[in-house]
Amino acid sequence: MAEKLKLDRREFIQKSTLGILGLLTASGVALAPHLNAQESRLRPPGAQNEKDFLSLCIKCGQCAQVCPYHSIELADIFKGHGIGTPYIDSLQRACYLCTALPCVLACPTDALSHDTEKPEDVKMGIAVFKFSNKCIGVSTEEVTREDIDRIYTHPHTNKLENEVLEKLEEYEDKQCTICADMCPYPNSILAIEMVDDNSNNGKKPKINSSCVGCGVCAELCPSAAIVIEPRLSYEDYYKKGKRNN
Repeated sequence: MAEKLKLDRREFIQKSTLGILGLLTASGVALAPHLNAQESRLRPPGAQNEKDFLSLCIKCGQCAQVCPYHSIELADIFKGHGIGTPYIDSLQRACYLCTALPCVLACPTDALSHDTEKPEDVKMGIAVFKFSNKCIGVSTEEVTREDIDRIYTHPHTNKLENEVLEKLEEYEDKQCTICADMCPYPNSILAIEMVDDNSNNGKKPKINSSCVGCGVCAELCPSAAIVIEPRLSYEDYYKKGKRNN
């Protein structure tokens, strides 16, 4: 009797395991078209075109390890195709365009092209002032303590990250010009600037042709009025697309 129970238990475990594996496989097949159809993600500086990037990246994670701002994450199974590849969620922690671009230097396969040697060489995407109705600079509202505290939920474990927070502190109870002032692009006015908004006597951001899509303006915007379009250039979005800026 004991031997029969042991055999029955073994058979049950085997069938249950096969059933679970079958369900997972079926789920993966069903979800694959949806996951693969997701829009391309914001990649680290120097990323080759998406097809070449996915072919070259060996998912070693070295770019993420050396990023001093903890900007780079590695895609998991829920992020679609390219599991293990690096990407940046600009709403959580943008790329701060380190002068030496350590992520590029750390890449062993040229998935992050070593021809990208300085911030001016970066081409990640383009910033878009998408929700002007949310912008507190346009509305002339002041930056509140809550606006600044929101950024405190992002990583801040080293000197560079704490310097970002210290700079933000200076904007409390002032008109918001954070997106333009905090842009890390060298000579940042070439990438983004504040201009008069005649409708409300406030100020609004204007994206300029040197914007590289690093995402800092999107991360630090108190009202999430700015988004980043990955893999697009200024010409792609504002010229060819004939969109107003």
